[in-house]
Amino acid sequence: MFGTGPTPAAAAPACPGWLMTAVAPWGENAEDAYDQGLVELGLGDSRLIEVQGAFLPMGFEATPPQALPMGSLVECHIATAYAFNGSSACAGVAWAACTTPEGEECAIVTKITTELDYEETESLLKRNLQRRLASRDLEVVSFDVAVDEVTAAQQHYGVAMAVLI
Repeated sequence: MFGTGPTPAAAAPACPGWLMTAVAPWGENAEDAYDQGLVELGLGDSRLIEVQGAFLPMGFEATPPQALPMGSLVECHIATAYAFNGSSACAGVAWAACTTPEGEECAIVTKITTELDYEETESLLKRNLQRRLASRDLEVVSFDVAVDEVTAAQQHYGVAMAVLI
């Protein structure tokens, strides 16, 4: 059967995502610390696609974290900060649901790594998010931020990771 009129535009399918953080202060080397961080995040058995850029897929919706099957292909924005021998590092990711001046809905993301403390890193991350919003003339509907800090054990590597999946 053929329709006689235009078909309504389909709504963008939901694209679930969530923020997570983890730290691993006991790596024998940077790669070991990174792997331990992935295990702590629940991504140790996943295949990662690290995404760059400010925009999230259309239809992005924040959801609670979900268990991922072994071997899952996972698209993520990931911030990874390394520390060594008692030093500290922070990593953070933030996202915002927004509207454009034309009333369209979208979502953006930003990430950061620092050797600063938690509060300073969170403040810088929020400023970066504000700059991304301002440069695109976007209005915030909602947002979320995730930051974590690690202090490496003596003679070991540590990692702080923040991820938007």
